[in-house]
Amino acid sequence: MYDFRPAPGLPKADLYRDLLQAADALTSGESDGVANMANVAALLWEMLPDVNWTGFYRLLDGELVLGPFAGRPACIRIALGVGVCGAAAASGETQLVADVHAFPGHIACDAQTKSELVVPVMRQGRVIAVIDLDSPLPARFDAEDAAAMEQLAALLSDRI
Repeated sequence: MYDFRPAPGLPKADLYRDLLQAADALTSGESDGVANMANVAALLWEMLPDVNWTGFYRLLDGELVLGPFAGRPACIRIALGVGVCGAAAASGETQLVADVHAFPGHIACDAQTKSELVVPVMRQGRVIAVIDLDSPLPARFDAEDAAAMEQLAALLSDRI
């Protein structure tokens, strides 16, 4: 059984180093993208403090479709350009949102969510999925979180 829970008070840089190493170990050599997304969604849930949703949306037939996640039930389909996830998928750029209620077109799948970080997963220059992190705390995510999730997205680009 895997136990990836970080030590309490672990500095963020160390937490993300450990998270990336664990994600690499869990997905290396596994060809099933759904299995890899499921393990990484669970890993994010277990390792990141102050989150209420961690998971993936996959880009299929021109829209985002819910992928593996941890948290409360979520929206199944999201149009490109709509909400934080749709904005990330349409632009191919990370969306770091301190207050989701101030984000134009925000989709409230969980009323508890106050802030969000969405990072596109790119393969050969095209968005194939997004990593979505939600938090019940305002301004939970910062540039360091975004950079780490961008590294994770790069790691997973050929594994999901």
